[in-house]
Amino acid sequence: MPNQRDIVLVPVPFTDLSSARRRPVIVISNDEYNRITDDVLVVAMTSNPAATKYSFGITSADLQAGALNRPGRVRVDKVYTLAQRIIVKTFGRVNDSTLNRIRQILMDLCR
Repeated sequence: MPNQRDIVLVPVPFTDLSSARRRPVIVISNDEYNRITDDVLVVAMTSNPAATKYSFGITSADLQAGALNRPGRVRVDKVYTLAQRIIVKTFGRVNDSTLNRIRQILMDLCR
């Protein structure tokens, strides 16, 4: 079972649903939700350095555990509900301040 703040590798579909690629995502659903359902709520990560209003940079310094191959961006505007069974592996965990930043940007996005 994944935990909130885990960075996991999953096949993420393209927005047109034409295909999927293995990509890292950050689990934002809480541990109770993850325990009682077969799904997980995540936000995307990308290596594309282009900034958007609803993204921010992330490096290994933003992790409580694990390491990133290279700096990237968290795309809070790319939210997915995925089946837990498609998680390929867990390779890190973001720290509390990174999760709080995701929450704040998500709230701003929904206003």
